[in-house]
Amino acid sequence: MNFWRTLPQPIVGLSPMDGVTDAACRRITARYGPPDVMMTEFTHVEGISRAIPSVLRHLEYDAGERPIVAQVFGSEPEAFHRIAHVVGALGFDGLDINMGCPDKNVAAHGCGAGLIKTPDLAQAIVRAAQAGARDWADGRPLSDVGLPEETVEAVTRMARRLGAADRPRRLLPVSVKTRLGYDRVAVESWIGRLLETEPAVISIHGRTHAQRYQGEADWDAIGRAAGIVRGTGTLLLGNGDLGSPADVVRRVRRYPVHGVLIGRGALGNPWFFRANAAIRAACADPTTPPPDPPRVELAERWRVALEHAALFDRLRGPIPFTVMRKHLGWYAKGREDQPGIRARLVQARELADVEHLLADSLAIETAACG
Repeated sequence: MNFWRTLPQPIVGLSPMDGVTDAACRRITARYGPPDVMMTEFTHVEGISRAIPSVLRHLEYDAGERPIVAQVFGSEPEAFHRIAHVVGALGFDGLDINMGCPDKNVAAHGCGAGLIKTPDLAQAIVRAAQAGARDWADGRPLSDVGLPEETVEAVTRMARRLGAADRPRRLLPVSVKTRLGYDRVAVESWIGRLLETEPAVISIHGRTHAQRYQGEADWDAIGRAAGIVRGTGTLLLGNGDLGSPADVVRRVRRYPVHGVLIGRGALGNPWFFRANAAIRAACADPTTPPPDPPRVELAERWRVALEHAALFDRLRGPIPFTVMRKHLGWYAKGREDQPGIRARLVQARELADVEHLLADSLAIETAACG
């Protein structure tokens, strides 16, 4: 079953963000949201094929994150055929192909947003992934798709650890996350080419590759893309500049999208998705006012920030703890209750530093409440 079709609409999911939506971030979001769907950080297909430990770690997930989609990137169709088997073996609910990353080291190698310039290759990649998903569902062994023996063994061990080894085989839906165009908006031609491959979902960020993350997201262009998709078997999700539940309601009421993915609006704010039901109610009835952001007391924010830091420390492996600093900064953003707390949090070098800083903050909040 295509799980995307079982989700309530408008779908409100967590957008995949490289270096941000790692396992710890997703688990915390699942606990305190949860969103309708989540995706992993994008992961290179060749790194997966070679079973590089630091790459396979990107595919770690917890059952509480479901539905969970593996997002991958690359430029060789054959690799996507193989990786569809890996994603199936690991028990993911879907496979998403990144065709939107604007990083020059990605796009310059014909991956990510670079694929917008080569629509024939982009189509071949989607079709190869779909064929791999069908082969997996039909029972083709992981050892029979050209993967190195050590990769098969590593993936098999990982599947057991994730509790996916005995999961029934099913046809994984293949989706695409992309942008409006490469150096100009080209939704009519680009989205039309993607639609020819009949992906389950197209998620579209409202900027071109050239814009990266600058300027405002062009929701009029997203709306045109949604109009092209309407009436096909593909869903379209919009992404960009959705900082509050009210922003989501405003965009969904105006444009014919099937849902949205939340990126920066969820940074340091896993509670965003508690408003999903109210968002859907307001979208269904234009007389219903958009919901306010979920209210979170400062003590709760500090407690969850500390919980997130501890979970990151447990799951991070060889990644330095300092990677957690950006999340701590987002939790503290706009907090004026304790001057200087954000500056001190983003200098934390280890979990003990965060525990010390936030223990003091929690004590102050508890005393204030008392």
